[in-house]
Amino acid sequence: MATLDSLKLALRQKVAGTTSSPKQPLTDAQYNAGFETLSQGLEWTTYQNFIIPQLTLQLAGLLKSRTKLSVLEIGPGHKSVLAYLPSETRIRIARYTAFEPNDLFATSLNGWISGLPPGTHCPFPGLESPPDIRRVRFPPESSEERDIRTGYKFDEKYDLILFCHSLYGMKPKHKSIEEALKMLDERPGAVVVVFHCEGPLHLPGLVCHKTASFPTGLASVPDDDLAIDCFTQFIAGFCIQDVDANEAVLVQWREVCRALCRREKSHSGHILFSSPNVMVVFTRNTTAVRELATEVPLAKEGKVFKNREACLQHPTLVVRPTKIQQVQNCVWWALKNNVGLTVAGGGHSGHCLRSHVVSVDMEAFDQVHIVEINEQDGNAVATSCPGPLVVAGGGCKTGDIIHKTMAAGLTVPLGARPSVGAGQWLQGGIGHLTRSHGLACDSIIGAVIVSVDSGQLLYVGNVPSKYLPIDAVLAENESDLLWAIKGAGNNFGIVIQVTFQTFKAEQYLIRNWIFPLRDGSEAQLMLSKFNKIATGDLPRYLSADAYVYWEAGQLHLGVTMFESSTKYSLETNSPLYLSIGSILGPEHSVDFVDGVGLFDSEMYMSKMHGGHGGGKTSSFKRCLFLNNIGSTEVADSLLMAVETRPSSLCYLHLLHGGGAVCDIAAQDTAFGCRDWDFACVITGVWPRDQDGTESARGAVRWVYNVVDNLLPLSSGVYGADLGPDPRDAGLAAKAFGPNQQRLVRLKNMLDPCRVLKYAFPLPEAPREPKLIILVTGRSCAGKDYCAGIWVSVFKKARLTGRVVSISDVAKREYAAMSGADLSRLLTDRAYKEQHRPSLTAFFQSQVRQRPGLPKEHFQNVVSSNGDVDVLIITGIREEAAATVLSHLVPNSRVLDVCIIASEETRLFRGGKQGYNDDALKDDNGLELDYRPDHIFYHETSGNEEIKKIATKYLLPFFHKDLQKLADIVRTVADFPRRDIQFRHVLDISQRPGGLALSASLLQKHFLGIWSSISAVVACEAGGFIFASALASRVNVPLALIREAGKLPPPTVSVLKAPSHISAATPDLLNEKRIEMERNLVPRGSSVVVVDDVLASGKTLCAVLRLLGEAGINKHNISIMVIAEFPSHKGREFLRQNGFGTVATQSLLVYGGV
Repeated sequence: MATLDSLKLALRQKVAGTTSSPKQPLTDAQYNAGFETLSQGLEWTTYQNFIIPQLTLQLAGLLKSRTKLSVLEIGPGHKSVLAYLPSETRIRIARYTAFEPNDLFATSLNGWISGLPPGTHCPFPGLESPPDIRRVRFPPESSEERDIRTGYKFDEKYDLILFCHSLYGMKPKHKSIEEALKMLDERPGAVVVVFHCEGPLHLPGLVCHKTASFPTGLASVPDDDLAIDCFTQFIAGFCIQDVDANEAVLVQWREVCRALCRREKSHSGHILFSSPNVMVVFTRNTTAVRELATEVPLAKEGKVFKNREACLQHPTLVVRPTKIQQVQNCVWWALKNNVGLTVAGGGHSGHCLRSHVVSVDMEAFDQVHIVEINEQDGNAVATSCPGPLVVAGGGCKTGDIIHKTMAAGLTVPLGARPSVGAGQWLQGGIGHLTRSHGLACDSIIGAVIVSVDSGQLLYVGNVPSKYLPIDAVLAENESDLLWAIKGAGNNFGIVIQVTFQTFKAEQYLIRNWIFPLRDGSEAQLMLSKFNKIATGDLPRYLSADAYVYWEAGQLHLGVTMFESSTKYSLETNSPLYLSIGSILGPEHSVDFVDGVGLFDSEMYMSKMHGGHGGGKTSSFKRCLFLNNIGSTEVADSLLMAVETRPSSLCYLHLLHGGGAVCDIAAQDTAFGCRDWDFACVITGVWPRDQDGTESARGAVRWVYNVVDNLLPLSSGVYGADLGPDPRDAGLAAKAFGPNQQRLVRLKNMLDPCRVLKYAFPLPEAPREPKLIILVTGRSCAGKDYCAGIWVSVFKKARLTGRVVSISDVAKREYAAMSGADLSRLLTDRAYKEQHRPSLTAFFQSQVRQRPGLPKEHFQNVVSSNGDVDVLIITGIREEAAATVLSHLVPNSRVLDVCIIASEETRLFRGGKQGYNDDALKDDNGLELDYRPDHIFYHETSGNEEIKKIATKYLLPFFHKDLQKLADIVRTVADFPRRDIQFRHVLDISQRPGGLALSASLLQKHFLGIWSSISAVVACEAGGFIFASALASRVNVPLALIREAGKLPPPTVSVLKAPSHISAATPDLLNEKRIEMERNLVPRGSSVVVVDDVLASGKTLCAVLRLLGEAGINKHNISIMVIAEFPSHKGREFLRQNGFGTVATQSLLVYGGV
């Protein structure tokens, strides 16, 4: 499938070779016909999924500093894309100007914006003057005469200047951008935004503020001659002057189109083309790159970087600093101009170069120093390293380090390719010493880094004083920064050098087996045998890699076994090898190599496909972590991947893990994926001379398709390859195991201006659903059915929702162990019920071995579904599920909705006898110690009652008044002590309308009946404010709880532990007594306790105990708070103290401490 850009080239080449008749520009009518043909197809999905969302984000940023917007749009066509922005954004557009040289488009555009004909909706209702539609090209010639010729002035200033697919006819394009920049408003924030089909958009001398891509865009055209004729003339940009010659060319262009397109059943009757898009944003600082070029040396012109995708980029500048201060200059320049940088080490990363961005080439920092034991001075953090250290510059390659250390009888466990740079060590580093010595990042014990927050030179960990720059200072957050660079180092600063611990140099015995495979059955058998060897009792000094590939018309499995030893001779006939040989048979080849020779021992470099070395091919890779590759499901997926390869050069490489990788806990370094047997590298390969063609794009699509299929079976993703491609965003969520939220927090702290915005794609904030609904209840109560109906209700309310079964993970593992049919376990209720006892026993066995497994499953499900507003999870087995799980997702509201059905109803729906009929009692018939947020008795057929639950109890959490209340709450950093983000909830009462709004929301959200409530109970001080407003509103008496000694007798009192915030202040740590007047609330009454926050739960627990002393049964008490902080497990504290059945509601939910 060709891109629109390559199609244009093919159409023009066809004309050049077939006719000499003159070309002529398209008429307005021809241009309009082609534009309509294209815009009515799949091209519109690019607008929906990319252009409109990105524009919305850009204007949201502008509107933070402006109440009104002035907009200049270049070449909008007959309608402006701005009309598809949210209404609250469009109403802020006060002045609209457009350059539209197509007369048909200009007339239509003017009438449409002006509300003509009468009754037509005006897209910009906030316009303060009529739209100014200029029927000329942009920019007109030049100089002052253009004002005279066109009748327009060009000294107006605009907040937004938009080129949406309108740069195509402008030459040179960068001059048009420069002209637009002159017309930007001088206030900060004004931007020029360009949307363009991704391709040769070369804008020399211009550095962007931001760029984003949409590589999966598609265009479609009806597969009929007339439509294709309109389309091809539009794409080519001209027609032939001679009528007969033009007809002949159109016939040939139809053939070209139909040869280069793709057809899909889902788009029958249409031909499809790839239409990748890119957005580039410029500010008034766009031309400031000249300033940097005078301060930092430039890289040699024409330098070729290893990654072929990167080489297709057009960086604004590639600088090559030779001194640390020059690296600092780059950072200071980026901070001053609010732009990003990329950093190139070995050049293997696809994001070391980005179009319209400055790249910092660290090549000059390539020194490697060995520090002997007697030279080590423990400058920063003392280590227990048994041998010498290595100090390696940020521009070193793996080969540089191995050559230097080998000469000294040492080694460092790095990757397998000599030309790979620091990006690999800082983001993991998997090699053939991984099983014995760990990942490359595990050997990092210190570093010198240029901060991208300040440009300051920092050091962390152990840096020998001899190699410590004189102006380096110890980082304030040293432990955090050292933790982060051991697995995610390219995101937190520009690394000048790292300190590695070393190990004794080793020799390697390499054994290779190559198995041609007849069919899938034999392939699965061999993978199972290999998996048994690799995951058995193999010692750590042995690692076994596998390759699944296609060659000579046949599927092959290649196996390479690496034995490392510090001895000078290796045993080739040990009992272990004889045992392996009995399974795999005789080797294809045996070699002895040292650490340098190891680089050439990879099977894909010398044996597969004639060898991939020597620069004959290009490749694109993504890597997942897998366990149990011998299982039917994993093996089938691997084989299917190879069978669907776009070329015979593509392959899968399975690198052996385990061993020392697992010795380090997931949370001890940023590299959090530690539980894996194999790193599966999915490698799309194409001939080097086909870079940038459909062959290359097809290989990239294949890699992502394979990744999508394998991702549910994986235990994580290797982050070293990931970059700003939006297809990497979903992979990034699984790249750091449990560490992503900490990394996001550190990114916000250490790179707040996003100088390194094009590195590994950490989200700006953890992505979690706003609402998580845990659907609980007995088997066959109708949980999945209700969940599906609720999603449809949310969809009608324009909210995204999804139903996920948390038990699917356990079902997959059970199927792999037992041989059960996974597809039937997932879809066939009767089959699932048949296996339920065995499945339950299997899962309980896993939990006994790994008690934290249910919480892991829950976190994985949430992190994998962060793209929806509402996540509904079924299959939950935990008691008090929302209570015990909510602290794991503190930024989301978690609700437990229990579905109850009688045993008769459940049997009718396919359930089994023997289960307790009451979901609110345990299997022994005892009352449970918690209360679900909602209970739905699902006995009747039909959907109306189910929908009412969503409408009445679930949708209100998305009411705009709740967001309005949240917007009132102010955040105060580092109060009452460092690292606390204080939410000033009491400040609501000090804002106009705040107290009335909170009281209204408390009244509306209460799940009980106000007429049955005898009192609103409040504890000083926060509770008094909100409870008094509510009590007055619902006309219910207020019952006050105060510190002991402040109320006249008789009273009842209890001890109260310090609240969360009080506990953060040392002088407020003492316990105090609280009291209320005796008989203030009649015994047996129903009451509502109102407080400002629920954090640790200690204050509310004391209140509940006090009410108990006053004769109020806990079943008659409800709690309502303004804000809840789930991180502190307040609900669980209440449950542990006997108050789990007290109904507890909160208006707002906040993460953090």
